[in-house]
Amino acid sequence: MKTKQIVNIALDGPSGAGKSTLSKALAKELGLIYVDTGAMYRAIGLFALRQNVETNDSASVIPLLDSIKIDLIYKRKEQRILLNGEDVSEKIREHAVSAAASDVSAIPEVRHFLLDLQRSIAESNSVIMDGRDIGTVILPNADLKLFLTATAEERAMRRYKELIERGQKMEYETVLSDMLKRDRNDEMRDHAPLKPAPDAVLLDTTGNSFSDTFALIRQVIKDRLNDVF
Repeated sequence: MKTKQIVNIALDGPSGAGKSTLSKALAKELGLIYVDTGAMYRAIGLFALRQNVETNDSASVIPLLDSIKIDLIYKRKEQRILLNGEDVSEKIREHAVSAAASDVSAIPEVRHFLLDLQRSIAESNSVIMDGRDIGTVILPNADLKLFLTATAEERAMRRYKELIERGQKMEYETVLSDMLKRDRNDEMRDHAPLKPAPDAVLLDTTGNSFSDTFALIRQVIKDRLNDVF
């Protein structure tokens, strides 16, 4: 970065769009802190699963919030997420937790519970923050807003390969079905639905390699924030 001013970049998009991987790489390249808001919802979903409650039942989930403390820490410049002091960075990536995260993220009280934490990080640090409603709700005044997407089939294949690489047995058809369900949940929820901010740069990465999309976003950042990077 050319200056010490605080810069916030919001990167939104549906599940499997590649937001996390790209955001991590961009944060490293640009000297920003990467904030994965989806990991926070996954942590709450994991906690709810451990309590054996229905994750889509707000009356069951809301009372749990008083027992949840979420912290983001950075080890060797990598984000780790702590749930009540336990590092759950790997556990929250299990397939069952994805569905639970989608359920709890539709509960307004859960989103409000995390709002102050997310905003406080961005107020005191230059960040690239990814999620579903960063540009529309969390950081409406972000210096740059990006909305990343791809076809459901391509996003499902990316997620399927990721799960297989982690040793999780899963059928592609199941991953696709769950992803389409999550898309519907994210887009149709009453509070903070998934949608591009009016001033977001829309990027469809269908057919792109990781390096293609990284170069594309890097150029957008250079063009839009050339006084900073």
